[in-house]
Amino acid sequence: MRSVTYSMSVSLDGYIVGPDGDFDWTAPDDEVFRFWIDEIRQVGVHLLGRRLYETMLYWETADQDPTLDDREWTALWKPLPKVVFSTTLSAVQGNARLASGGLAEEIERLRAEPGEGDIAIGGATLAAEAAALGLIDEYRAMVYPVLVGGGIPFFPRRERRVDLELVETRTFRSRVVYLRYRVAR
Repeated sequence: MRSVTYSMSVSLDGYIVGPDGDFDWTAPDDEVFRFWIDEIRQVGVHLLGRRLYETMLYWETADQDPTLDDREWTALWKPLPKVVFSTTLSAVQGNARLASGGLAEEIERLRAEPGEGDIAIGGATLAAEAAALGLIDEYRAMVYPVLVGGGIPFFPRRERRVDLELVETRTFRSRVVYLRYRVAR
């Protein structure tokens, strides 16, 4: 069965976006960017909330940017199937479609379909819903050495215990630390 993974950059105090909406502190160096490229190769479909979808739209046309040095991410991202969860969007671009059902139904359908690769979830709000439903199999955090003091949390604020098993760690030259945990079931 395909795993559902939640992977994002996060500040040491647990936020994916600071209180001012800024996330410039997540700009990856070459080593971290290479890691993200290797990780996206393992994804079969990406589920996104509206805000992350709109942020990632840049990559749908980035290959047309003459100043872009590394086009490998774009070559992987553009053809990747994406499912966007939004109550405000009426259309999406690229290899994306709007979710036709609820999150649990979409994940159940995707797990039943033949296919390779993880089902990745991006966006804290969507991930919080998946976590509340017990649908996340792995949490993957790219922890940046910065305290932002508030904003959008990586982990949902629920009074529910979730036991995790450490699967992998990696420290990058930039002092960014990757943590990969599997949900203990």
